[in-house]
Amino acid sequence: MLNTAGIEVSGFIRQQRLLDGLAALARFGALENGGVNRQALTPIELDARAWLIDWAITLGCEVFTDPCANLFFRRAGREDLPPVVTGSHIDTQPGGGNLDGCYGVIAGMEYLSALNDAGITTRRPIEVAVWMNEEGSRFAPGAMGSSAFVQPSRLTDYLTHRDAQGITLAEALDCCHQRFSMLTQRPALPMAAFVELHIEQGPVLERQDKPLAVVQGIQGLRWYQVTCLGQPAHAGTTPMADRRDAMTLARRCMAQLEQRAAALPAEELRLTFGRWEVEPNAINTIAGRVTFTLDFRHADARVLAQFDDWMQELTSEDVQVACLFAHAPVAFNAQLLAQQYACTQALEIDAATLTSGAFHDAMHLASHCPTTMFFVPSHNGISHNPAEHTDPQYLTLGAKALACCLTELANQPTGVTP
Repeated sequence: MLNTAGIEVSGFIRQQRLLDGLAALARFGALENGGVNRQALTPIELDARAWLIDWAITLGCEVFTDPCANLFFRRAGREDLPPVVTGSHIDTQPGGGNLDGCYGVIAGMEYLSALNDAGITTRRPIEVAVWMNEEGSRFAPGAMGSSAFVQPSRLTDYLTHRDAQGITLAEALDCCHQRFSMLTQRPALPMAAFVELHIEQGPVLERQDKPLAVVQGIQGLRWYQVTCLGQPAHAGTTPMADRRDAMTLARRCMAQLEQRAAALPAEELRLTFGRWEVEPNAINTIAGRVTFTLDFRHADARVLAQFDDWMQELTSEDVQVACLFAHAPVAFNAQLLAQQYACTQALEIDAATLTSGAFHDAMHLASHCPTTMFFVPSHNGISHNPAEHTDPQYLTLGAKALACCLTELANQPTGVTP
C-alpha cells in the first residue's frame, strides 16, 4: 500500500516547468544543429553547474560537493537520516542531445520544486546528485564521478588521466574546486536508496508502445581485442594457397564468434565488432596484421563466462586475444523494484520491464546502496545525437513516477533492505 504523499507530490509535477528546465540547461554548449557539446569540467559545464547551484539554493537546498566534483543538492527531511537520492549527469557527447543524463537531473530538480509546491517535508532528506564525467568523452573512463564516490581510492588513479589537449583530471578538478570554493564537502552519510530516471536510448519501449519501464538491472560487459597475424605479400603475385592473410584469418574469427552467438537468446544479446586496424592497409598488399575489438553484453553471468571461454579458444600462434574490460551484470534491488511497480500501478501507468544494455551511474551506485532505474522511450531509439527526442508527455510521466517513488521511499520508517 502507498500512502497518499507520493501520489500527491506527483500531481504537482509541471510539464512546462520540466521542459523549460531542460531547454535552459541545453543552452550551455548549444550547437547550431540543435545538439549539445558540454564536456565534463570545461568552462561551459562549470557555467551549467553554477546555474544549477543557484536554482537549488532558491529551492531551499543545501549544496555539497566531494573530491571528484560530484554535486549534491539536499532538501532537508524531518529527521537527520541517510537520504534518498536521485539524479544523473550533465556532461554530453561532443555532438549529443539534450536529454541523456540531463533529463534525470532536471527531473530531480522538478521533483524538489513539486515538493515545495505541495508543502510536503519528507521524513528522510532528498538529494539530487550530478555525477561528474559519466560520458567519458573528455576523460576516460566514463562514470568517473559515481565510481569514485563509491570507491574513493579510484580517484588517485583517475587524477593523471589526460584529455585530448593534455589536461589532466587533477588540473580540471582544481579549476572546478577553485570556482566553487564556497561549497562544503558532502557529509559522509551513506545513501538510503538511489533511483535514476533516464531515457532508454534504444527502440524497445517505443516498439512496445509503452510510456515507461521499470529497469531490472544492467547487462554485464566484455571488451576484447583480437590481433590476427599474417605475412604481408604482393596481392598480384602470391597464389591463394600460399597466402597468410591476416584479414582472412580475422574474418574467420569473426564468423566463428557470430555463429556461436547466434545460438544465444537474441533479446538480451549484444555483440559488436568495433574498431578495426589493418596493416599495411594498402589496396595491393596482403594484410600482415589485423586488430579488431569486440563489445559483448549479456544479463546472464553464465553466458558472459561462456563467451570468455570462446575467446580463449580463439587463441593460437597467429591469434592473440586480450581482455580490455569486464564488468559483471548488475541486478537492481528487489524491494525498490516492488516500490516502483506499486507507484506505476497507483498512477495508472502501463510500465514495461527492461534490462539496460547501456552503462549508467546506477551501475556503480548499486554496490553502495539499494539502487534502481526508470526509463522513458527514446524516439526511434536515437541517442548521443542531436535528434535525441522523447515525447513531453512521457518525460512528464517519468517525472511523476519518480516523484511518487522517491516520496514513498523517503517516508518509510525503516530503510530499504540491501
